[in-house]
Parts: sequence; C-alpha cells; structure tokens
Amino acid sequence: MTSVPDEYLRSVNEESQGTIQEVSYKVGNYIHLSRQLVTDRSIDTSEAGRETVAGNTILKTCNVYLPAGYDPNDTTVRYNVLYLLHGVGGDQYEWLSSNGKADGRFIICNIFDNLIVNGDIDPLIVVFPNGRSAYDWADSSFNSEGTNMLGFYYFDYELRYDLIPFIESNYKTYADITVTSHEGILYNRTRRAIAGLSMGGMQALNLILGGYRHDSTRISGTESPWNNGLDKTVLAPGMIDLFAYVGAFSNAPTSSDGKTLGVSLTSCIHNLHLLYTTCGDSDGVANGSYAKSVEGLTDTAGDFVGDYYQVLLKNGVHDFNVWNNGAYNFIRLSFGKCEEHEKPYVVRLTLHSF
Repeated sequence: MTSVPDEYLRSVNEESQGTIQEVSYKVGNYIHLSRQLVTDRSIDTSEAGRETVAGNTILKTCNVYLPAGYDPNDTTVRYNVLYLLHGVGGDQYEWLSSNGKADGRFIICNIFDNLIVNGDIDPLIVVFPNGRSAYDWADSSFNSEGTNMLGFYYFDYELRYDLIPFIESNYKTYADITVTSHEGILYNRTRRAIAGLSMGGMQALNLILGGYRHDSTRISGTESPWNNGLDKTVLAPGMIDLFAYVGAFSNAPTSSDGKTLGVSLTSCIHNLHLLYTTCGDSDGVANGSYAKSVEGLTDTAGDFVGDYYQVLLKNGVHDFNVWNNGAYNFIRLSFGKCEEHEKPYVVRLTLHSF
C-alpha cells in the first residue's frame, strides 16, 4: 500500500487518455412513490422488506470511463469492470467533477490512465452509477423520509437486474451475466469489482456482503441509533456471486457491523477474494462506522474472506484525498499484476501520506 504518486494525478499523453461517456439505461427495479419495490422479477416481500409490485421502467443515466484505444468493433479484446459508487449528496458525477481536475482532466481519470500506461493494471472499464434506485433518483437532497434516500438501500436489485446486464451487453467485457453455469459464475465474478465512498461504501458492505437495509424511523416506528432518522429493517441477500472484489472507503454510519457482515459471508457458497476498507483517522463523519464495520468481521467470516486490507490514513478526513488513495490501491489489488500467494493476506496499517 502506498500513497498515490503525484504524477498519477496529472494527465498522460493525449493518445493514452481514456474517455467518459454518459449513457442512459432502463431500470425495472426501483422504489416507487408509494415506497413499494417496483420489480420485473420474482422477489419475495420478506426478502425485500416491503410490498413488491409491477410497474413501468424508468430511465437513468450513468457515466462510463473507456480506456484509450477502446474499439467497440474489435471483438478480440475484452475488459474488466469496476463500479464506483458515490456518497449521500453525490450522484453519477461525484467521482468526476467533485473530485476536481488536473491539466484539464478529471483527476480520477488521470489516475486510471496512469495506472494503465505504467502497466500497473490492464485497460479496464469504470462505471459511475447513480446509486439511488428510486423513481426520484435525480434528487440528491438528504431527507431520511424521502424515497430517494430509501433508494440507496435497494440499489442491489437495479445493479443485478438492470445495470450490469446493460453494461455487459453494450460494452466488451470479460464478464457475461447471461452465463449462469457454475464455471461461468466463478469466472465472471473475478472480472468485476465494486467500491464506494461514504454512502457508496455502505452500499458496498451492506448490499454486496449482506448487511441491513434501512428506512425512515417514521415508517419503521423505531428509534435511530445515529439520530439521523434512519434505522435498519431487513438483511440484503448480498451479491458475492457477482463480485469477488469489494472496497469501502469511509463507509457511512448506517453500515452494518462486522459480525453481521461476517455471518452473511459465511452463508455464501463463494469466497470474497478481496475486501479493502479504508478511512482517515480524523474523519468525524465515518470513523465510528468504519471501526464498527471492521470489528470482528474477519474473525466471523473466517476462510470466506481472502485478502483483507484495513488501511487508516493519518490526518485523513472525509474527502477525496482518502478516496482517491482507496481507489488507487483497491484497483491495483483487484486487477493489478500482483504476485500470487497461497495464504490470504491480512493487512492492517496506517499510511502517513495520501
């Protein structure tokens, strides 16, 4: 684990620069105005924690980073895919515009460009979704009673049934979600990675590993442990069958505790190859939830977690210095050219620079 090299924040030569596409896709799984789960699948109400109904699809947008040289007509080349999730007040642009620019280009794109140019990773596709699976997904306000907030806790259904199928049918990816054989699932999950910052870090833990969904305490009739108007409801089933690599950067307060996440992992038939967690030691927003979500996780999960990284950043706060470092190290561990090792790594360390 290292800080992000200064030169990786700067742009590469023009011919080596990736591009950003904004694309629209149909979503058939989302929270309706009525707080019901609209779905085109057979999802039991006990799993969803609410009534499920049929309904019309909605149209959402996401941003997609394509590496330099991407040619949709070249059938000989395929790509790994990273899904990067935003925070509670962000959207599909947060990792891009809110992260700032250097040399006129988005910093996060510069990082990926440099990782590819320097041979740290093979060229890859990066998807920046809007993580609110709700009819009012474009509303970025914080309202604990809002359906836009509830949508954060139901993004797993959209991801599984709408977004991943869209990406893998429209871009040249190694993974193909239509291949459902045992061998196909084992292969596909090693070609996808997912990580998020703050609220997106919570989603990576709660929705991918299998933690709790949350809803407004006005609806649940319970008290909020965080005094933010939210409390847990039902466990999400998890998505370890789709992702072998998961990262959580400064995960938000509603993240489930480590023992809950560990128990969920033990119920999976697949092992998590990599879990990467990170936070700044001066982060007044996420320090407590970060500590809670990692405590007891590896002890409970046992062999169901492979490589595990718990990285604290000295003087780090709730900002992109921490999150860029997380993305840089996480993707190198997920898709980088690392040496193979027989026993899983368990690494707990403090970095003194970003």
